[in-house]
Amino acid sequence: MSDAFNTPVSVDPRLLEVLVCPVTRGKLTYDRDANELISAGAKLAYPIREGVPIMLAEEARQID
Repeated sequence: MSDAFNTPVSVDPRLLEVLVCPVTRGKLTYDRDANELISAGAKLAYPIREGVPIMLAEEARQID
């Protein structure tokens, strides 16, 4: 099995410039360790799967 399946893919910085939280329309920050986009305003973490941000509130996890 290739290690490529286990290695998180980073997010294109240009994509981060245009993406906003679908709930608050606020800025997102990238958590490289968790491979998630964080919305501090909504207290949600959006997952990134195979390099693609999943920008659905129902797919996000609550954060403190």
